[in-house]
Amino acid sequence: MTKPNFDVTPNTWEFLKDPMIKPTGFREYDARWKYPDEINLPGMTALGLGIGTQMRKHGLDPVIAVGNDYRDYSVTIKQALVIGLMQAGIQVKDIGPCITPMAYFSQFHLDAPAVAMVTASHNPNGWTGVKMGFQRPLTHGPDEMSELKDIVLEGKGVTAPGGSYEIVDGVFDAYMDDLVGDFKMSRKLKVVCATGNGTASAFGPLLFERLGVEVVPSHNRLDYTFPHYNPNPEAMEMLHDMSNSVKASGADFALGFDGDGDRCGVVDDEGEEIFADKFGVIMARDLAKLYPGSTFVADVKSTGLFASDPELQKYDIKADYWKTGHSHMKRRVHALGALAGFEKSGHYFLAGDIGRGYDDGMRVAVEICKLMDRNPDMKMSDLRKALPKTWSTPTMSPYCADTEKYAVLDRLVEKLVAKAAAGDTFAGKAIKEVVTVNGARVILENGSWGLVRASSNTPNLVVVIESSESEAEMRAIFAEIDAVIRTEPLVGDYDQTI
Repeated sequence: MTKPNFDVTPNTWEFLKDPMIKPTGFREYDARWKYPDEINLPGMTALGLGIGTQMRKHGLDPVIAVGNDYRDYSVTIKQALVIGLMQAGIQVKDIGPCITPMAYFSQFHLDAPAVAMVTASHNPNGWTGVKMGFQRPLTHGPDEMSELKDIVLEGKGVTAPGGSYEIVDGVFDAYMDDLVGDFKMSRKLKVVCATGNGTASAFGPLLFERLGVEVVPSHNRLDYTFPHYNPNPEAMEMLHDMSNSVKASGADFALGFDGDGDRCGVVDDEGEEIFADKFGVIMARDLAKLYPGSTFVADVKSTGLFASDPELQKYDIKADYWKTGHSHMKRRVHALGALAGFEKSGHYFLAGDIGRGYDDGMRVAVEICKLMDRNPDMKMSDLRKALPKTWSTPTMSPYCADTEKYAVLDRLVEKLVAKAAAGDTFAGKAIKEVVTVNGARVILENGSWGLVRASSNTPNLVVVIESSESEAEMRAIFAEIDAVIRTEPLVGDYDQTI
């Protein structure tokens, strides 16, 4: 295998012939590049050969399920990847266009030891990437990604005989059957289904119809130009649009799905956005009654309520705060035997009796409908208002280059830890501790907190604040965190702020 070249440019002889891969595309738990600026088709073939070589290195049977999201270039990218997998002697089972959780499901349905999903997730058009995994329901974490990066960039891919390609039909229907089973709603529900014209448009409305839910469509026509907004239920643009749809239609709530369908966002009947970590507490409260003594995992961006909520404590619920990122969370849920994991970005990891442990926005939608069915006298806003009141920001992402962000974060963590050690206050409160499992989560004496970490997917830092006291304190904590961030000149503007 030829070592990829990092510097080949489009519209040259070399670009059509030689693999080009920018090393920064290998992230902590998946791979993402701008196409064709950061990877070309021979580069994607080199990645396929690398994944196949890695499969053999791990002793897997040479069979992989492959799918792609709904973007105009995703089939081309997938075909280039498949050529590399076949060069490595892998038998490819192509399940066609799908959302990422359907690809994860196909591993179980087809008994395939590996999966590779061609998707840019919620990233804007112009991005591509691959989510891959060997040990279902897990996906690659930092160790596997580091190993794959070395195989690909050092030209260590090994060809082998036996490669084949097969188009597999029927997975879509099997997946939908698996999601719904014979469940039907006993109460009437009217739900806004927001898909932002992304891949989930082919799944969401059908799913709700099968559940017996009245659908209020919101940008459900497949259109890979994303004419209204980029489908990302963590972005206020999408959440505000969902809120407007609820108010205009009188719906019971809105559910929104990201570009590859593994995340879900919620807006209640009053048009209030319920950030995914807070909705996770609502879901945990409901599940705690059915499964007392369970463990729930939450990522470090999430509300402190998983640990402090009196309702959860009634049922002997254990809370575990862990690293942000779908692979980190899947592994933690699996390792602890947790019933579920909740991530502020909208990834939910339902395991045990309610799921297979991978993140699936459609599975979450089913469980939300079941939750509402179990609480027939409650509106979504009632469930929100029943939570202890906290004030939290959306996820805010100041620019920081991929090549710089981890070094910048290390310095920020050092500065925040030093502030705590010096006895400094934040927003007039003593700093109780600084949790550094994933960036720095500065926790104050009253349980309020502020977090800064590096994004694993994009050239950004990530900032989240939660106050247990007031909006004013939330803003004051943000000002304190931001003041430290501004000591680093390599950090740019925020994508959204308060």
